[in-house]
Amino acid sequence: MAAELFEGQYVWHPAADDRALASVCVDVRAGRYRAAHEALAETRSDFALRAHRSLVLASEAASTDLVERWLDEEPTPEAALMWARVAVQRALRAADARDDRAEALERIALTACDRATGAAPADPTPWVARLAMARLHRLRDPAPHGLLTAPPGPWRLFAHILSLDPWHREAHHRFLSCFFTRHGGSVTAAWDVAAFLSQRAPGDSPLRLLPLVALVENYNPTQLLADRVWEQPQWRSTTLSIYQNWLPSVAGYRFTPVLDLAYLAHALVMGQREFEARAVFTAMGPYASRMPWSAFGDPAEQLSRARRACGLPVPGPG
Repeated sequence: MAAELFEGQYVWHPAADDRALASVCVDVRAGRYRAAHEALAETRSDFALRAHRSLVLASEAASTDLVERWLDEEPTPEAALMWARVAVQRALRAADARDDRAEALERIALTACDRATGAAPADPTPWVARLAMARLHRLRDPAPHGLLTAPPGPWRLFAHILSLDPWHREAHHRFLSCFFTRHGGSVTAAWDVAAFLSQRAPGDSPLRLLPLVALVENYNPTQLLADRVWEQPQWRSTTLSIYQNWLPSVAGYRFTPVLDLAYLAHALVMGQREFEARAVFTAMGPYASRMPWSAFGDPAEQLSRARRACGLPVPGPG
């Protein structure tokens, strides 16, 4: 799917150019679930689209009782999946806020995930929802051979998801996040896991971007020459390889992968490869994501700064 041309303003909505999803979000905000059911039912054999749509819809529904009402009135696999997605979001938000209800909400989320996996055993999405909560308990399964630091983590749960969908994008990102320092991991473990997972993936897979995600996550502006890391030969080589092997495949996506494109564009700009970054921004069209830009300041300002470096237009004042 080709992105639209940039017409002077950024579009921050996570649905991006999945117009069906954007329309469903309006219905969900109005308390209606019929369109959400239809939008998810058509993704039963497209796990990447199913993960994307269910996650976006959960963010719209998490502060309402829509999924509970949906599940009570029409207990389909899609209703069960959405309950799991919403319940996990609530549990994670409560845990991060140190809310007294966090443990109770986590129990509800686990029950919701169990119901969703029972309703659709071949669907990896409910298992990915469960994986999102793994960082709360630091699961300590031993790592497989091939990792220098052999960091323990939720390897068994991750392996089960891969048995259902070997290259599930969200699963890999959720799993990697378990090793971030802010979730009790370490810089070395995050590097190790990102490298291990990306090297396993096909050359044209978005999973090749995982090291760029770890690079942003481990960014420390107080370190000497922190902003020059992307100029190092190994990072330029990694970034250019992704540009050459993954970017051409984006035109065939059912929706523009804005977040992945943003990480690639950011790495290219930081590595002083503005010519290639310009092509990535063009593929993004007007769509924008807060990461990775928010790790460096105000996301809109950082995005505009990067686009200016490539000679591209940015939104005007106001």
